[in-house]
Amino acid sequence: MNYRNVVSAVVRALAAETINSAGGCDFEPKVQCAKQKGEIVGKEAALLQDCIVHKLLHKVLSQRHWFALTAKFSTHNGRKIEATGRLVAIVTSPAPELFTRKAVTAWAIPQIKGVRREPLKVKAPEFDEDVPAWRVEAAKAAVERANASAAKRGTSRRDGAIVLADSNYDMNTWDNQGMTERTYQLWNKAIKKTLESLVDDALVEAQVILEEAGVLGEEAA
Repeated sequence: MNYRNVVSAVVRALAAETINSAGGCDFEPKVQCAKQKGEIVGKEAALLQDCIVHKLLHKVLSQRHWFALTAKFSTHNGRKIEATGRLVAIVTSPAPELFTRKAVTAWAIPQIKGVRREPLKVKAPEFDEDVPAWRVEAAKAAVERANASAAKRGTSRRDGAIVLADSNYDMNTWDNQGMTERTYQLWNKAIKKTLESLVDDALVEAQVILEEAGVLGEEAA
């Protein structure tokens, strides 16, 4: 079985980890045990090769390239989030760490059109003037804690995909220094350019690896 191109191979290899649910491409020994007396064919053969390619790329690719491909193409939520976090430390940017982290996250988990998820905010109750001040302050603190907790849960899944709250894509919330909109746009553009360059370099490296393995060609599975 040959892959049409390197992107197809990478996407399928990374998806194989999701298919194996627990993550860790342990499909290969399972298939070999189940098919000891016969040839592995069809979907099982294709998935087996995807797992082998996954292991090969994970072993041979540089870490920065592996993280770039995983953050960009993986459908395994845990691996995607982990790789995204690793990329934050790799990307060089004049932007503060918070802005860089938010920009990398927005790149790896792009906003899905038509899907909105905003945390429900609790409003502070109104009190009569004769209510003790300590009680009012306690109620305000409780509301703040509830809203902070809801904001933390601003990430959900839709059909297995990660969905972030819309506020995560507002660059004005990525920095507390009060810089200009133009500065934020320049920072974000530079970070995206760096990440896409990493992906391009990773695909070039992956193509060399897979061509040497003989799994890239005209015939597709």
